[in-house]
Amino acid sequence: MEKNLIQKYNIPGPRYTSYPTVPYWDEQSFTVDEWKPTLLKSFEESNDKEGISLYIHLPFCESLCTFCACHKRITKQHGVETPYIETVLKEWQMYASLVGGKIRIKELHLGGGTPTFFNPDNLKYLLEKIFAAADVGPNPELSFEGHPNNTTSCHLKTLHGLGFRRVSFGVQDYDSKVQHTINRIQPFEKVKAVTEAARQIGYKSISHDLVFGLPFQTWESMSATIEKTKSLKPDRIAFYSYAHVPWVRGVGQRGFDENDLPSPEQKRELYEKGKKLLSELGYIEIGMDHFSLPTDSLYQSMLDKTIHRNFMGYSSSSTKLMIGLGMSAISDSWYAFAQNDKSVEGYEKRIHNGELPIFKGHKLNEEDLIVRRHILNLMCLLETSWENEEMDLPEMTEILARLQEMQQDGLIQITGKRLSITEKGRAFVRNIAMAFDLRMIRKQPQTKIFSMTV
Repeated sequence: MEKNLIQKYNIPGPRYTSYPTVPYWDEQSFTVDEWKPTLLKSFEESNDKEGISLYIHLPFCESLCTFCACHKRITKQHGVETPYIETVLKEWQMYASLVGGKIRIKELHLGGGTPTFFNPDNLKYLLEKIFAAADVGPNPELSFEGHPNNTTSCHLKTLHGLGFRRVSFGVQDYDSKVQHTINRIQPFEKVKAVTEAARQIGYKSISHDLVFGLPFQTWESMSATIEKTKSLKPDRIAFYSYAHVPWVRGVGQRGFDENDLPSPEQKRELYEKGKKLLSELGYIEIGMDHFSLPTDSLYQSMLDKTIHRNFMGYSSSSTKLMIGLGMSAISDSWYAFAQNDKSVEGYEKRIHNGELPIFKGHKLNEEDLIVRRHILNLMCLLETSWENEEMDLPEMTEILARLQEMQQDGLIQITGKRLSITEKGRAFVRNIAMAFDLRMIRKQPQTKIFSMTV
């Protein structure tokens, strides 16, 4: 990658798991009463045809990983499990009552936090209650995030018995110095054992999460991590850029000196060399940060142009409605977003008061819906078009002017009313999407709210 391009485009920018991005939600005019009709509209449009996505946030972790930017609660007290599960089930019943019909689940993901913090029997109880109030569609995509250190054979067998066929293990980096710095001590042998166990039990898609740009990380440590990963041959690899946002996440991400982080040039080298090595191992780059083997459904969804991106990341199944359960979870009706209370106590209090635990959200206007589709196309398909009148925007002339320099730099190609991202431009997909981000352009942030794009 050309050094001058890194210097030019290494600016703060969103990761675009939504549009508008959370800092640009119009919270002042949003109300829960506005959210409910959009939920019902989306449910009526999609439930019978495709079903919905369900995300359940399980926030507890036994220790703090200092690179993590997730909403979590650190505790070793497992007595928190049952009260939290019962609260999530009450929220689920609220949604079931609100839509007034049996919900068809096409996709379900357990995220965190650490879902495998929970006892397997408690997870089984939670999911059986969820499924009892739902119609699980044919070939549902059920997945969970597992911590290699505490995901047991019982966890894997229990969830497989409930229909789970996808699991993602957080690896980050196998280098001992990096692991100690980010407080994630995780030997290769642990990852090997749990990966092989999942495969033997029958999981069809096993993913490993790797992170580049961590403190003290070098190409030597990163290449060694990828070589070890090669021996386990996961079906998918998420090769994430470390998002250093201590001004957002506070003490967790201030657990090391920023001078210990790789420079932007070194970080981009980690990505470029890592991408090349993954390609040599047979992995194909999907969208942003994700790689998969040709045999995995994520690759097929890219070919079919059915790949989707939302708050759960990339998915091979697309749904219009996503309901988020649990502390800090975000729901997406396509027409609006709604986020739950970010504290366990606040979340539980709202539920026990008989109200949806939503504390903020955003209702999309007509312009938002068009921009959202353009950005989703760029992030998933690496292309977009405004040939159809419904995809055109009055501001398209200004958008094209912002894209002109990127076109000159060879990052994109514009032919008529179509835009495609070049191979050279893949690394800058966030920058390209930002040219369409009308809300951010109209109101540039006065403080640092996003991680760097490189």
